[in-house]
Amino acid sequence: MSEPRSAPEREAILKAPGFCRYSTGHLAVVDWDADTGWSDPRVESWSDLAMDPATLGLHYGQAVFEGLKAFRAEDGSVHLFRPEDHGSRLARSAARLAMAEMPPALFVRACAELVSADEAWVPGGYGQSLYLRPLLIATEPDLGLRPARHYRCVILAYPADPCFGADFRPLSVTTATETVRAVRGGTGESKCAGNYAASLLTRTEAQAAGYDEVLWLDGHERSRIEELSTMNLFLVWRDGEKPRVTTPPCDGTIVRGLTRDSLLTLAEDRGIAAAEEHTTIDAVRDGLRSGRLAEVFACGTAGVVVPVGRIGIGGEDLTVGDGGEGPMTAALRSSLLDVQHRRTPDAHGWLRTVLRADENGGRRA
Repeated sequence: MSEPRSAPEREAILKAPGFCRYSTGHLAVVDWDADTGWSDPRVESWSDLAMDPATLGLHYGQAVFEGLKAFRAEDGSVHLFRPEDHGSRLARSAARLAMAEMPPALFVRACAELVSADEAWVPGGYGQSLYLRPLLIATEPDLGLRPARHYRCVILAYPADPCFGADFRPLSVTTATETVRAVRGGTGESKCAGNYAASLLTRTEAQAAGYDEVLWLDGHERSRIEELSTMNLFLVWRDGEKPRVTTPPCDGTIVRGLTRDSLLTLAEDRGIAAAEEHTTIDAVRDGLRSGRLAEVFACGTAGVVVPVGRIGIGGEDLTVGDGGEGPMTAALRSSLLDVQHRRTPDAHGWLRTVLRADENGGRRA
């Protein structure tokens, strides 16, 4: 249960919110029924979800989610980052699990109404945001194995620093050798609850061994790198005078990250060679040993852009570069954050204004 907070309490929280430690105390709720379709969004006080023990979503895993952010610009205005694309991805995830697909326009409307209600909770620090977590789950009680006839989407909101910390310290990762997270034809690119549950055992074992995250390999040959448990992966290669950036392609086994897509676009804007390429873990090992692989970084909505400083491969620990953050990683993160906070023009139409700034201190869009 999230208790209402006073203005002084809220101001203290916003100075150092951490990641999803403090709810705003509101939810946006949208329901779907097979007979009546989607309801209008409504913003409610935070409350528990009451579910029958036979709820289909609990038994058969019909649950998908998203993560997106609202940012405050220097002029005080507030903007959602790529909400239409997040809505489209939620609909694709739902379709893969035979769930009702929320129209992206309705998704954006629900998110905007929640951000408008919680505008005072949007922090203003560079890299800080109001993090939104939409969850769509089957709510019909029935034990038959079939798609549900009732779904509920709840959208939670939290003031947030990046999930791995605002200092963007380098992560240490290790390759998964005994388990796989996804195979082609499965649900690997969908943001469904089961995908993340499948990563927990190996991720917990990696953390017990002193690593932050797991680098997953392809599920067939276990030779190609794919992604981390919660983030996509980029490699920065030294090819001649100019560096080259690569990331594994989305072939149905990794999440189609919107931060990933944004970085590919921003790299192109800066004249940086960037491409989707399959890369083997052997090539990563050889590149780190030779120095040709200069930087590795992970990216995602929650973590933004985080350097990887150490990679465990087959019992060998390899340092990436000097173990710190490389210039390409820092430059691409700054390019992304500058757009999100409107420090640079939104050349690609990624921002959806929720609150405009004016001489009276702001008004809702």
